[in-house]
Amino acid sequence: MIFDIYLENEFWFAAAQLIFAMLGMGASLTIKDFGEIAKEPRAFSVGTAIQVLMVPVVTLAYLQFFGMNPGALSVGVAVGLALCAAIPGGAVSNIFTLFAGGNIALSIAITSVTTVACLVTTPIILNALIIEHMPVNFTMPAGKIALDIFLCMLLPLVVGMMYLKWFPSTAARVSTFFIRASLAVILLIVIGSFGAGRLDLTSFGLTNVLLVLLFISILTAVGWLVPRLIGLSQKDTTAIGMEVTVRSTNLGLLIKASIFPAIVGQPDPMGDAVLFTLLLYGGLMLLISALLIKIVRPQQSPALAQS
Repeated sequence: MIFDIYLENEFWFAAAQLIFAMLGMGASLTIKDFGEIAKEPRAFSVGTAIQVLMVPVVTLAYLQFFGMNPGALSVGVAVGLALCAAIPGGAVSNIFTLFAGGNIALSIAITSVTTVACLVTTPIILNALIIEHMPVNFTMPAGKIALDIFLCMLLPLVVGMMYLKWFPSTAARVSTFFIRASLAVILLIVIGSFGAGRLDLTSFGLTNVLLVLLFISILTAVGWLVPRLIGLSQKDTTAIGMEVTVRSTNLGLLIKASIFPAIVGQPDPMGDAVLFTLLLYGGLMLLISALLIKIVRPQQSPALAQS
């Protein structure tokens, strides 16, 4: 069966889409982007703290409050939400920040640093959030996750940045090509998963859909309200809010394939629930971010016009 080919190579599909995404992101970044931290120390510190500390704490409270049942489906949803919390913001957050009139330099700085830091932070956060939901004989493969992040995320990011440095005239086209290639592979993952019967909305259930929707709504509220309460500007708040809402689901798909590899002929309701949760979050974050752009952009227009 043609979809068995996807199941046999799920990890490599997940690795390819992440590598392409990071090559594309790297080809648009320079060392100077990391230097923006010095220009925005307070906003950067607040944004990073929300990403690395507050989001996992909110997620832990969320999972505790709803008390996920011990069944494979419920645990899979919990793990999927934990993955969303453990991964950094994605490159798409920079694009949405730009469209919303936010502080694009701050957005890029937070994305860049949290992406590098996730080599350490992601395994730690993921272990803290999901270990109690997993079977007693489960061991978090922290070393493998860190190695996968290095090989499929950080290394391509550096290669992309080197390409920009050496071939700046074609870097923009290369970046666009690889980002589109990443989206194409994600589409293949969705098609392959559907064709193999791994994505079943009926089995996933409306309740779990609503749990994911409520989760992303809470994260969005935290990302946008906390910076304003602290007194940051609207442009800084927009950048941080987009970073919190828009997660690197590319990395989430790789970690899912690493921890819960699909095996032909062996149903995996937990792994399927994790995959469905990640893809659902990815779709919802795009819709919510587009709505936020429509709300925030008019507020930014006068300032942009003056500048």
